Amino acid sequence: MSAGKSALFIDGQSLHHAAKTLNFEVDYKRLLAEFERRGPLLRAYYYTTVFETEDVTAVRPLLDWLKYNGFTVRTMLLREHDDGEGRRRWRRNIGVDLAIDAMETAGYVDNMYLFSGDGNFRCLVRALQRRSVCVTVVSTLRSKPAPVVADELRRQADVFLELDDLKLAISR
Repeated sequence: MSAGKSALFIDGQSLHHAAKTLNFEVDYKRLLAEFERRGPLLRAYYYTTVFETEDVTAVRPLLDWLKYNGFTVRTMLLREHDDGEGRRRWRRNIGVDLAIDAMETAGYVDNMYLFSGDGNFRCLVRALQRRSVCVTVVSTLRSKPAPVVADELRRQADVFLELDDLKLAISR
């Protein structure tokens, strides 16, 4: 990875799930310190969804702490819909917001850390690379029974950072 300014883009549910499969909880203060230690950090974004019918008090303390401690927090309502065959489904799509923020930030940073295993971000990674941004995907291959990170996302990234290797530095 090249030196220069960096930004973090954290898919909250994806990071939570990946850490849980590795048997730890993320300490966001330690996570921020770890990446500030690696070089100047321009921005740290955190994305999450909440149920439209849910009282957000369960996640409010975390979101408030993140906002107070320098994270830019983006929340979206998780909406229920019928899949056309009578089954209830939930739309969990923070990807568009994350992609727009990443593209708008691309001209100001040299490095982006994407905390997600979602293969849908492959096109975003490719677009950022065309703008000369070095993209590091942070997720895990060590989860059981299957890796959390999509193979196509891991292969597209300039660098893949195994979350399990960060466990000591960023866990509670």
